[in-house]
Amino acid sequence: MTILVIILVLLVVILAAALYFQKKAASRHTDDQQQLLKDYQKRVDEQERLLSDYRSLEQNFDNVGQGYEQALLAFDKMEEDKQKMQNAVNTLQQQNHDLQEQYQALSGTQLQKKQLIEKAALEAKGLLTSNPAAALRLLNGILNANDVALETAIEADDNVTVGEIIDKAVLESGIGAASYLTFTTEADEDVRTSMLLTNEAQAVRALGAILDNAAKFTTEGSVRLTVKPEGAQMRFIVEDTGSGIPAEDAEKVFEPFTKLNSYFDGAGVGLTAARSIARRLNGDLTLDTTFEGPGARFVLALPF
Repeated sequence: MTILVIILVLLVVILAAALYFQKKAASRHTDDQQQLLKDYQKRVDEQERLLSDYRSLEQNFDNVGQGYEQALLAFDKMEEDKQKMQNAVNTLQQQNHDLQEQYQALSGTQLQKKQLIEKAALEAKGLLTSNPAAALRLLNGILNANDVALETAIEADDNVTVGEIIDKAVLESGIGAASYLTFTTEADEDVRTSMLLTNEAQAVRALGAILDNAAKFTTEGSVRLTVKPEGAQMRFIVEDTGSGIPAEDAEKVFEPFTKLNSYFDGAGVGLTAARSIARRLNGDLTLDTTFEGPGARFVLALPF
């Protein structure tokens, strides 16, 4: 009996010990699981933080990229503005240079005009009684010098025939009396009687200056004035057999105080003034560079 009790007690003790160790092992296992769960949660948190940091870096990178693009655009705009400013500066400098050249040229022109007018006035005064025709040509020279730089329109309110303009220009230029050349005029009667609405005095001066130039540079040979309509203009064509003008000087001859041949007299303003008058009458004066010569061909065009 006693042995049985002892055995039972031992069994109870063994069972209790087994339950104790089992419970302890289960508790330890639970702690391990909780620790694993904590570690897992910690890793999840770390991954979420890393992911958040990555997204933040990605956003920052995008912002930096946008900022870089904006900086490039701003730089390009600055370069464009800088180029525009430089172009404006260059334009202003060129305009200033051109204005200085024009001022110097104008100053020189004004001085030459003053000297020419004073000289011509003195010569004309002495010729008024002895040679009225020569005095008239000198006075026209004074008017030509004064017309060199004018651009204002001329009132065209004279109804005059083409024949009247021809006759008066021939008389004023004196070319009809030049014994060293042959002067002819070709104009049909219906052309001579054609009416022009122009400024008679100025039209005569322009044509007279061209005829005077032809007579001056034709030491022998002939000068021919041909007049014919073309479109809405009457063309006065003056051809001479003189020394001629190179094609490259076709515009230079119209520059004020320009003399291609210093051997001949004159101030170099006749053709300049003639073109100025023609253009202020809504016409033009040109040198025909297609003319094969010898000599030169000038074409004065005046509107009907």
